[in-house]
Amino acid sequence: MKKGTVYEGIIERVDFPNKGIVHIPEEDKDVIVKNGIPGQKIRFVINKFKKGKAEGRLLEVLEKSPLETREPVCSIFPECGGCMYQTMPYEEQVKMKEGQIRRIMDEAVQGEYVFEGVKSSPKEFGYRNKMEFSFGDEYKDGPLSLGLHKKGSTYDVLTAADCRLVHEDMNRILVCVLEYFKERNVGYYKKMQHVGYLRHLLLRRGDTTGEILVSLVTTTQEEHDLEPLVKELLKLELEGKIVGILHILNDSLADVVKSDETRILYGQDYFYEKLLGLEFKITPFSFFQPNTRGAEVLYETVREYIGDIHDMTVFDLFSGTGTISQVLAPVAKQVVGVEIVEEAVEAAKENAARNGISNCKFIAGDVFQVLDELEEKPDVIVLDPPRDGIHPKALPKILSYGVDRIVYISCKMTSLARDLEMMQIAGYRVEKMTAVDQFCETVHCEVVALMTRGEIEVAI
Repeated sequence: MKKGTVYEGIIERVDFPNKGIVHIPEEDKDVIVKNGIPGQKIRFVINKFKKGKAEGRLLEVLEKSPLETREPVCSIFPECGGCMYQTMPYEEQVKMKEGQIRRIMDEAVQGEYVFEGVKSSPKEFGYRNKMEFSFGDEYKDGPLSLGLHKKGSTYDVLTAADCRLVHEDMNRILVCVLEYFKERNVGYYKKMQHVGYLRHLLLRRGDTTGEILVSLVTTTQEEHDLEPLVKELLKLELEGKIVGILHILNDSLADVVKSDETRILYGQDYFYEKLLGLEFKITPFSFFQPNTRGAEVLYETVREYIGDIHDMTVFDLFSGTGTISQVLAPVAKQVVGVEIVEEAVEAAKENAARNGISNCKFIAGDVFQVLDELEEKPDVIVLDPPRDGIHPKALPKILSYGVDRIVYISCKMTSLARDLEMMQIAGYRVEKMTAVDQFCETVHCEVVALMTRGEIEVAI
C-alpha cells in the first residue's frame, strides 16, 4: 500500500470523531478515511501513514449509504464542515455515537460498568445558542463570504445563509452583515499575509429568552463607519430581540476570536438565558453550554449522578459561568467553583446573586494553582474540563482529596478515556456512564461518568 494509490471501498463504521474505517481485501488492511457516513461506497486516495496505520482522503462518494434516507436541509451540505450527518435519521446518529463511546470506553474502563446509552437532544435543529462565523471567500479571490469553513479547509469559507444548526434569526443577521460589507467592498483579513479588516461574526442568542448579542470582530487596520450597519440590524424582522451590538478589535496573528478592545455600538455587552429555572447573564466570551435544552438534560443527569449531597461541600472545577454550581447549590451545603476565565467568574458571581444563591463561592484561576490555596476540603467533585481534558499536573492534586464520588463531564470522549487511566490507578472505579447528544448532526457528544472510590484491585 503506497501513498497516491486510489482505492474504492465501503465505510464499515465511523470511529470518533469522524474516522471512517474501510477494509481493503486485496491488502487485508483497514484504512481511515474521514468525513464519510457508515455504509457509503467511496473512492479515496492514500495520503499518509500515521503510527503504522494508512489514512486516505475522500475523493468521491460513489454510492449513498443505506442510512442516508433524508434530503439535506441546507444549501451547503455536504461541503460545509459544520455538519456531518443531516442525511441520516436522528435515531441512527444517536445509535452511531453510542457505538463510538462503547468502543472507546469498554477498552478504557477496568472491570464492569453500567452504560446507560445516549440521551437525545430535545431539539435536533436550531439548537445552537452560539455560533462563530468566519469572513473569507469560497474560492481564491472570489466574492466575500461569511459562514463556515469547507470540510478539510482552513481557508475556503462557505456562506451559511440557511444554517439549520442555529435559529433563523442568526441567519437573517448573517445575511444583513454580509450584504452590508459586500456593498461597500470591504475585504476580509487574510491569515497568511496578515492584512485585511473583517475577521468573524460572533452571534449568541438565548434559546429561552430570544435575547441576541451581535459581535463583529475586525482588525484595526482599517476604519469604517459602523453606524449604518447598526441601523440595518435593528430594522431586521426577528423573532427574538437584539440587546447588544459590539465591535471587537482583534489584531492577534492567530485565527482565534478574542478581544484586544470591545466597543459597544448599541445596547449592552451581555444577554440573559434561562436554564432549569435559573437565569444566567452571558458575556461574549464566557462559556455556556451551546445547546440550552440539551444542557438541561445534561445537568439533570449530573444532579442524578451526584446523588445526595445534603450537608456536603462540592468542588465544581472548570466551572465556567457557574451553571453546574448553581444547579447543585440548592441541595448542597456549599459549592466552590474554580474557573480560569475571569470574565466567566464575574458573571458566575453575578448570576448566583441574581438567582438568590448564597452558598456558592467562585474563584478565578488555574485549577492547578487554586487547589493549593483553598482551605476547604471537598466531599464530592464535579469535573467539566475543556476539550483536551485535565492537565496531567492538576489531576493528581484533584485525586489526592480522596473524595468518595467524582462526576466527570467530557465533551471529548478520548480525553476522558485518557484521564480514566490515572483515576483508576488512584483507586477510582467507573460506576456508570451515559451521554447527552448536545451536538446533533455533528461528530461530538457529551459523556458523563460517575466514579466512586472503593477497595478494588488496580492493574498498574
